[in-house]
Amino acid sequence: MTIQAQVQHFFDEATNTYSYVVSDPASKQCAIIDSVLNYDPASATTSTTGADEMIAYIRIQGLTVQWILETHVHADHMTASQYLKEKLGGQIAMSQKIALVQEVFSAVYHIDMKYFNSHQSFDYLFDDHEKFMIGDMQAYNIPTPGHTPACLSYVIGDVVFVGDTLFMPDYGTARCDFPKGSAEVLYDSVQKLFALPDEMRMFMCHDYLPATRHEYNFQTDVKTQKNHNIHIHHGIEKQDFVLMRQKRDATLAMPKLILPSIQVNMDAGRLPEPEANGVRYLKLPLNFFK
Repeated sequence: MTIQAQVQHFFDEATNTYSYVVSDPASKQCAIIDSVLNYDPASATTSTTGADEMIAYIRIQGLTVQWILETHVHADHMTASQYLKEKLGGQIAMSQKIALVQEVFSAVYHIDMKYFNSHQSFDYLFDDHEKFMIGDMQAYNIPTPGHTPACLSYVIGDVVFVGDTLFMPDYGTARCDFPKGSAEVLYDSVQKLFALPDEMRMFMCHDYLPATRHEYNFQTDVKTQKNHNIHIHHGIEKQDFVLMRQKRDATLAMPKLILPSIQVNMDAGRLPEPEANGVRYLKLPLNFFK
């Protein structure tokens, strides 16, 4: 029998990001999914307000962290994974295809790829479709590339966490114009999610509150997405989806935090080492993205 997962959400309104603690009620083991390190771009300062809320919840509930999971290398916020690991333990994990992202953005930031080849900051890299456990609760990943080449969705007990692959049905699907992104591949990835049981609960990584809705939302189910997603419901042909996605992506600006976020997130949330003056410095590729 499939164990019913206990899911607690946390919302960072500054980046429209939902993070989760998903736990096995019997064993009290848990995983953290898509955490946020608060970042003020004007002053280039970080804080741990959101992560500390997760820590407080985990301690009050008496949970033990097994996994700190990333659905992908986020371009809109920094991960708090290193801070959470320091405070709570657990393994930081994502797709083994992170190497593709690291290769692309090493060139952008002028980082020697040998750094990642000889030193992997992630504690564990999943093979596609790999099974794992959270306490007594069975879990596995579904590779869902398209938004990025290293996107994973996590099926944990009776729920699925889809990262940026899908948004709420009234908002649609992820952009596909990042390096090595592909609308064709995203379409195929969504079909994998649509093959899951209709009643399976589905949790989003973001909600951008469309004009037709007045409250943020983060949870739906497979059947509702299949029937009502405005971009990719049943009956939408692949070529029509690709054309729509390409036209829409051509109008989108770069995410505001992509340049500070990617360099941190592709290194499992490690901030740059302090320089001789004790200050850490992020790199910005000036005039690179004209």
